[in-house]
Amino acid sequence: MDQNNQYNNPMVEEEEGIDIMALVRNLWEGRKTILIVTGIFIVLGLMAAITMKRTYTVSTTMVPQMSSSRNSSLASLASLAGMDLGMTQTSELSPLVYPQIVSSVPYKVELMHAPLHFEKADTAVSLLTYSKEYMKPGFMAQVKKYTIGLPFLLLSKLSKPKDVTLPEGWEPGAAGNAEPRPYTVSKDEEKMLRYLGGAVNLAVDKKEGYLTLTVMGMEPVQTADLAIKAQELLQSEVTRFRTQKAADELKYIQERYEEVKKEAESYQAALAVLTDRSQNMTTSRARLERERLQAKYAVTSAVYSELAKQLETAKMKVKRDTPILTVVQPVTVPTKPSNSRAKTLIIWTFFGGILGCGIVLGKQYWPKVKEMFQTPEDKEEN
Repeated sequence: MDQNNQYNNPMVEEEEGIDIMALVRNLWEGRKTILIVTGIFIVLGLMAAITMKRTYTVSTTMVPQMSSSRNSSLASLASLAGMDLGMTQTSELSPLVYPQIVSSVPYKVELMHAPLHFEKADTAVSLLTYSKEYMKPGFMAQVKKYTIGLPFLLLSKLSKPKDVTLPEGWEPGAAGNAEPRPYTVSKDEEKMLRYLGGAVNLAVDKKEGYLTLTVMGMEPVQTADLAIKAQELLQSEVTRFRTQKAADELKYIQERYEEVKKEAESYQAALAVLTDRSQNMTTSRARLERERLQAKYAVTSAVYSELAKQLETAKMKVKRDTPILTVVQPVTVPTKPSNSRAKTLIIWTFFGGILGCGIVLGKQYWPKVKEMFQTPEDKEEN
């Protein structure tokens, strides 16, 4: 008898589980509440879809080409896969670092000041200028600002950031400074940095060895223009990082070459003057002075010739070390927005239906759930 009860227990547990028909019955009885809540969310979804700002997305695919070092193509692909074949030089910049360049503050600061073409602007203006002078917040943004975002708005007004006083002659982030200095950005630039952080992204495919640059914008032409500027800036920054050592060597040799050139020309002019003066003079002093100038000129001329060779070699090294991003998929002007009004309306309607069902079922099962968490003392009191 006990064994039969033991075998029948699972069936009893199944019967005591969730009753689907009871759930359906409860939802049907509360259909009025579900329809009201869903209708409210449909209206909100229509408002959100109508007032929604359209966004456009552009993607471009590039392949990094390192032509400076031996077997550099194989080495760059190996670095993408996370392997080290021992072929890369110390100055080699791995493509895995490229996303860090795109997300860096100097990159985004330069990108926000790049001129772009907008429909509302007659001439090309930067993103920062457009956000200040042309762009106006939408209706839903204003509603959200003064409803959900009202506490944050009050807190921001109460806790205003202190103005930073910079030392005299301070140029934060200026290129070419011998002393490292931090970047200082304004409040508007900080907002634009956050916007560019989500609008411009670079993904690295470690397996195939290519880069995908994805850019989101507000208008078709502006989005394509921003993608081209981001692509060009990435090429410029990668080139600067990659050729920095060779460029420093070229600069040093160029400066030294100009100094030796002036010195050789001065010795040559002095030797010519001395030769003209001492044509009719045969004194030992004049001959000794001429030989001394000739020796200095010979040494300076030899150094000048050697520096000229090194200068040409350094120029070739800079060109050889310059990386190339081969564009496989070019930038195209998008024809359709990336966000859909119909999708927005469906999402709002779906959440409205889920919330309406939750309210109906909550009213039905809340007393049972509350009873489960009651202590025996609370049950005796009731």
